[in-house]
Amino acid sequence: MTKGGFRDYFNLLGIERNAKTSEIKAAFRNLARKYHPDVNPGDKNAEAKFKEINEAYAVLSDAKKRKLYEEYLQNWKKSSDMSSKGSGFHADFEWHGNFDDFINDLLERLGGFQASNGFPRRSPLYRTGANTPVNLDAEINMQITFLEAFRGTDRRLKVNDERVQIRIPRGVCTGTKLRVKGKGNFQPGMGRRGDLIITLKVAQHPIWKLEHNQLVADLPLALDELLLGGTVIVMTPDGQAQIFIPPGTLPGKTLKLKGKGWPVKNDRGDLLLTIKMELPEQWSPKELELFNELKEQRTTNPRKDWLRLARL
Repeated sequence: MTKGGFRDYFNLLGIERNAKTSEIKAAFRNLARKYHPDVNPGDKNAEAKFKEINEAYAVLSDAKKRKLYEEYLQNWKKSSDMSSKGSGFHADFEWHGNFDDFINDLLERLGGFQASNGFPRRSPLYRTGANTPVNLDAEINMQITFLEAFRGTDRRLKVNDERVQIRIPRGVCTGTKLRVKGKGNFQPGMGRRGDLIITLKVAQHPIWKLEHNQLVADLPLALDELLLGGTVIVMTPDGQAQIFIPPGTLPGKTLKLKGKGWPVKNDRGDLLLTIKMELPEQWSPKELELFNELKEQRTTNPRKDWLRLARL
């Protein structure tokens, strides 16, 4: 660090002034791995170094921020009075005598870490003073499968070139937000990192649908199963289960498997199965023969009332 608090980001990352974006990124990754707090637990010097290289990368990896930083560098060299205006400095930025003020202003007014550089998007900043950004949270969206939401799962994410282990609890729904402490954005001068906020989206399932804390699905049954009833094997998100079909069950009736629905805290909803008659595209000769026998033996006319009412 030089007088006036100025930090030479090129020197900090060990790169030349004309370094390309790929060189900046490679240098940052090497240093981030070396000084990461997980690699140096309890080492305050390593933690401070890690914050500095994050700050350097946030500025130099963005073309507009880098241009303004280089203009500041040129004006800083020319000016001995740090409170004066730097001649030729970018019209949108005031010549800050304090370097930290300049960087805070630069990162806030031009946005935080960019997603194209491997950083999550930044939440809006809310200010309590002229140069005091207080919201360093980063936000990302994540899609998970229906069964991952039902059972819970672990995910590994790459955030700011760092691997982060995420635990997704069972029973989450679309719109659920998870907060991971200390894995968000870093703002120079704040001395801390924000949190990572993950908004979940649960993919649809081809069989089960979620309605409040209940799972609903259609249950296909054959004609003889509807007529004669009996115990059939069905699938639930937990695995196989048995359910009794009363004789003479009609399509559209709903059967309930209690406690087999969606997890809600320490409880479970129910699984509701709506009966649907499933007829084959083609019957076997033997099946058709039996149906003809049934036709001969049938004693009721299903359209008796229908025909009577149609004459009214």
